[in-house]
Amino acid sequence: MKNLSYARRTTNESLCLELIMNNQNLSRADLANLTGLTKATISVIVKKLIEDHLVLETGIGTSGNTGGRKPIILKYNGKAGLSISIDVGYNYINALLSYLDGEEIHFIQKKPIVLDEKTIKTYFSEIFASFEKKLPRTTYGVIGVVAAVHGPVFNGEIIFTPHHNVDQIAFREIIEEISDYPVYLENEANLSALGEYTFTSDSSSLISINMHSGIGAGIVINGKLQVGSHGFAGEIGHQIVVMDGKQCPCGNHGCLEMYAANKVCFEKFSKIKSMDYVNAVILREYYQNHDQDAQQIIQENVHYLSVGINNLIAHYDPEVIVLNSSLYREIPEIIQQLKQLLSNRFSNEVIVRNTALNEKATLLGGLVLNLQRFLNINQVKLSD
Repeated sequence: MKNLSYARRTTNESLCLELIMNNQNLSRADLANLTGLTKATISVIVKKLIEDHLVLETGIGTSGNTGGRKPIILKYNGKAGLSISIDVGYNYINALLSYLDGEEIHFIQKKPIVLDEKTIKTYFSEIFASFEKKLPRTTYGVIGVVAAVHGPVFNGEIIFTPHHNVDQIAFREIIEEISDYPVYLENEANLSALGEYTFTSDSSSLISINMHSGIGAGIVINGKLQVGSHGFAGEIGHQIVVMDGKQCPCGNHGCLEMYAANKVCFEKFSKIKSMDYVNAVILREYYQNHDQDAQQIIQENVHYLSVGINNLIAHYDPEVIVLNSSLYREIPEIIQQLKQLLSNRFSNEVIVRNTALNEKATLLGGLVLNLQRFLNINQVKLSD
């Protein structure tokens, strides 16, 4: 394994690498045209990227109308290293070991579970031990570990987690204690947006709305996360939709996530039906069997969420909004009901759709963050 610092790039190297990653069938001449750098400079940069095993020469392209030597096509080497992503929810942990092109090596899901500092350390130890057994040999090995947190994160530190008491847990210290890899913390909705932007969308602006214990939105414009001045950008679950409504752990009353979060729906239905446990699959079965309680809960969820999305569109005017919710994945037909409530002039051109990555959107976003930090690049567009 090479030293991780070996992958540090100059600005021009990072620019060329980003272009190669985001575009197929580029040659050295194409890079010179796109960057404005001389062909000699491009040759030196590409030689370095090939020596670093980040770029491969994959074949011969077609020559132009003037004939001449056919160009050699360059390709990003997504097998040069590995990434680890961990998503810590209120009652689950998902973890992914992958190559740097997103190809899955090993996926672990633990659910439903009880999370506190002791159990998290135990689960993390089990996950890393399992991953260590699966590690293939690569040039750079594991380039980093990204832990997704269900709450605002700013400058790599947890601000708070509204619906479970993990903000006091030293995620970074726990991971560093059981591994030797660089560790990054980021909000899970932000990572989900990075994953969707990179692997499922050609658009330049995308918002991913994640609904679990709370509701958060990750906002990506031209590959860059929009986090705000204090890390609170995208915290749409804390916009007020009911004046003087239910008290929220954030300190407000009537916040969106107190009415439309998945956890709220599940707990409300379990209370009505006197059930010990409800998830999206159970609620879907009742809904599709025309149970009135289930249908009312879903209709209320769609109504409140439409208010939040209308506000979001008016603020950010995105090209695409992606829903990342087990409830909407299990009952995809309610997206059409949601769209019918988004009929104003601001929302007419906005695409609203379900996630194509399901529970792995956040984990693949962790890979993107690892790539951005490791390779010093801004925007990543890869096909899943």
